Amino acid sequence: MATVIYSLCALTSIMCLVLLWRSWRASGARLLFWSALCFGALSVNNVLLVFDRVVFPVEVDLGMPRLIAALVAVLLLLFGLIWEED
Repeated sequence: MATVIYSLCALTSIMCLVLLWRSWRASGARLLFWSALCFGALSVNNVLLVFDRVVFPVEVDLGMPRLIAALVAVLLLLFGLIWEED
């Protein structure tokens, strides 16, 4: 069951990335751009989670790369929110 949940989380974050990217291309709103980049990093985080827990459950520990991807995602969104403050 965990495999299904991890995979659905990864697919959901990838879908959010695609939808935010398409909206940014259509409207040009810069906050959509930063949100899309954030969800891109969150997608990487979720894909690493699937690899860490499902594909390589014992052999490889991907905890640190997952934390780095999450940190990058939060920093991208924080930078976008600060940068777009009017």
